[in-house]
Amino acid sequence: MESSLLIWVIAAILVFWGVGAYNRLMRLRSAANSAFAALEAELTKQVQLVHACLPEDASQPPSQFDGGSVFWGGLQGAAAQLAATLASARIKPLDGERIAALGAAQEVLATAWDRAVRDDAHDLAGSRLPDNLSIERAQRVSMTETATEQFNQAVTRYNEAIAQFPALVLAWVFGFQPGRGLRARP
Repeated sequence: MESSLLIWVIAAILVFWGVGAYNRLMRLRSAANSAFAALEAELTKQVQLVHACLPEDASQPPSQFDGGSVFWGGLQGAAAQLAATLASARIKPLDGERIAALGAAQEVLATAWDRAVRDDAHDLAGSRLPDNLSIERAQRVSMTETATEQFNQAVTRYNEAIAQFPALVLAWVFGFQPGRGLRARP
């Protein structure tokens, strides 16, 4: 009789531990997904910033800029790529391939902006980018870097949790896959 009571006590402890460990893994995955939502909001603001400064009619120069089609086409293409990969990553924010594609798209947009700034340095007629746009872009980049760091920390905590024994067993049983952080821009 005592052995059956001991078995029930052990079984109850294992069940309570399993429920607690599962809930912890779910909380950590949810925290990583929430951190991605904040990152997504910042990246969306970067895309919106590009769209806000694009000319309405590509054949007409914009009123506030005197840039050429290569300048606008590069920024517009990079923003479209970032928006598309962001939509893909939104579906599965911890999927390594989607996050890698998002990181690449983020690099393309950053390169397009850097090229625009670099090209402005050689323009004797004046800058194509107004100071207020450069300042707003710098603020957006800073906010995105902060959101990226928070996302990466949440992914690291989640990955560490699913790699620890005995939670590793639950992660395997319930299909918890490790996530991938977004590489911070150098």
